[in-house]
Amino acid sequence: MDDVQLFYYFIESDRNPRMDPLVLWLTGGPGCSGFSALVYEIGPLAFDVEGYDGILPTLKLNPYSWTKVASIIFIDAPVGAGFSYAETPYGYNVSDTSSAAQTYQFLRKWLTFHPNFAGNPLYIGGDSYSGIVAPILIKDILHGLEVGLQPTMELQGYLLGNPVTDYLIDDNSRIPYAHRVSLISDGLYKAAKETCNGDYGNVDINNTLCVETLQTIKMCLLQINLAMILEPQCAFSSPQTTELQWDLRVQENATMNYLLSLSRLPELPCRSFSYMLSYKWLNDINVQNALHVRPGTVKSWRRCPKSFPSYTENVDSTVAYHKNFTKTGLRALIYSGDHDLSVPYIGTLEWIKSLDVPVFDQWRPWYVDGQIAGYTTKFMNDHYRLTYATLKGAGHTAPEYKHKESLAMVDRWFAYYPI
Repeated sequence: MDDVQLFYYFIESDRNPRMDPLVLWLTGGPGCSGFSALVYEIGPLAFDVEGYDGILPTLKLNPYSWTKVASIIFIDAPVGAGFSYAETPYGYNVSDTSSAAQTYQFLRKWLTFHPNFAGNPLYIGGDSYSGIVAPILIKDILHGLEVGLQPTMELQGYLLGNPVTDYLIDDNSRIPYAHRVSLISDGLYKAAKETCNGDYGNVDINNTLCVETLQTIKMCLLQINLAMILEPQCAFSSPQTTELQWDLRVQENATMNYLLSLSRLPELPCRSFSYMLSYKWLNDINVQNALHVRPGTVKSWRRCPKSFPSYTENVDSTVAYHKNFTKTGLRALIYSGDHDLSVPYIGTLEWIKSLDVPVFDQWRPWYVDGQIAGYTTKFMNDHYRLTYATLKGAGHTAPEYKHKESLAMVDRWFAYYPI
């Protein structure tokens, strides 16, 4: 890892940095910057979208930051994400497993240089594609603890939101979810189940009926915002695509290229418009100097690059990792925004149930300020505890849509209170 330099943002807990949990947060992608989670999801800052005047965006406080209850390291990983860089071209050749290994080495170095946090309860957190990398990282940490690597880490568990976990399960959950929320008809769903035998991820191209049915379904979903089905689809590209892009990064990059060419934002209320402000802010030389970005190491900061040509996705499923964790003393919080079509909650529940951990707390609503914030259930054996929760009305990056509710959720979970 000597030629790899991973950039990070660290924010101490407002409450009690000496005692509160320490969270290493991995943003999805692969390749999305940790700054995205900091400013749009769980960090103490947010852009003042309403006050944007077309020059340099300004920031305001997020009253529902998770740093009210935990200290958080937001890392730009893998190398090439955000302001992270390699000193040689070869250094950018990483995979799911090697990226996790680099992040583990980063964490060891960070705790060595910040020994006052070595005794804090440690959690690994993330969302989206982090559902692949985070479990690999956790396995590496557990192995390091087993063989006595220093510094010692007080690993307590992990929390993952709308996590990509098993490509086949995630792929096969989208059409049933689209049917549940009335995006496709009963007839189309029945035809897909019968002609494709319920397998929509590994389709035989010679199965003409299945292929034609899936094409009809794709046309029904083409203009749906996959990250949040209730919000406008604001992906701009020229020419307009006729292919459904499950990779949200592809849609965003087309949108950003369009928005950055404009002198003012369009009037259509699109969440993705606020993402453009991060491009404006972090590509400002004065901002980069204030953040101690090493000059010349990154040509242009991007929130979520549409592709990582040097990145190899070499793990298709992390269900086996979770299965192994059920034999440890770890605790887990898995949560889903229930309006996400890219990683639907029903697929997440499917792999959780496949772990064969007994149900301890039956499915029930959970509340914030007397209102239903979502639904939760808990699984537990003699070693392992997993809490699952939905955030009602949230999308793919759930805290981005439900700041107040997500803070209440993690605050209770960190404190071992029922959600």
